[in-house]
Amino acid sequence: MKVRQISIFMENRAGRLSEVMQLVGDSGVNIRALSLADTSDFGILRLIVNDVDKALGALRKAGHTVSVTDVVAVEVPDRPGGLAGILVPLSADGVNVEYMYAFVEKATDKAVVIFRFEDADAALKTLKTVGISVLSAETVASL
Repeated sequence: MKVRQISIFMENRAGRLSEVMQLVGDSGVNIRALSLADTSDFGILRLIVNDVDKALGALRKAGHTVSVTDVVAVEVPDRPGGLAGILVPLSADGVNVEYMYAFVEKATDKAVVIFRFEDADAALKTLKTVGISVLSAETVASL
């Protein structure tokens, strides 16, 4: 199961992040997870939201450069070594992780890690084989 992630290319300047957050909020979209990576001049804001199409519409209407990528949301035991238990079988099958970010679920003792894989289908096959819980887009949006 893949989750659609929004990536927003932004100038790295004061106030730009708050402008984007205000725009997303004003459109009635709830952010479930985010990651911000920057360089000296630009950054990429990655969002998992409860309504991708509505967020995309608002961002594009305001003139932002946005794209959608598929990522995988995985439940990870929130304990020492929990993430290693996910990464070891992926590594053993030669699956490359391009980037990842995490958040903790409020209702359970699990963390959720968002992965961007070089080959998401191969990653999903490995995760299924070893019994790792992969979350649907609907589940992530409702967290």
